[in-house]
Amino acid sequence: MTESNALDPEDRKIITLARSARARNGVPEGAAVRDETGRTYVAGSVDLPSLRLSALRTAVAMAVASGAASLEAAAVVSEADGIAPEDRAAVRDLGGADTPVLLAGPDGQVRLTLPAGADA
Repeated sequence: MTESNALDPEDRKIITLARSARARNGVPEGAAVRDETGRTYVAGSVDLPSLRLSALRTAVAMAVASGAASLEAAAVVSEADGIAPEDRAAVRDLGGADTPVLLAGPDGQVRLTLPAGADA
């Protein structure tokens, strides 16, 4: 686990953005990713009859669609206890196995930090 007050300011920023997306859109999860240039991409989960995407996969797709070549970090705000393997795989595909993925609760407190390539 990682203490929120020990976070890098840029990691704290993506958690804040993910929290805002979750609250603003009234969705179960919000996510934000930061690319190799420092740009951020923010999304909420998508739940349509024909399309279901987690917030993190949506944020990664937004980064790819905007031309990002890599990711530095990713954050998810959710009540879930873990980060889905498919979500970590999307981050790993763009950022590599060592890209950190932070999971924070709705209060913004980081509960878990995993590399995108972790087996957990």
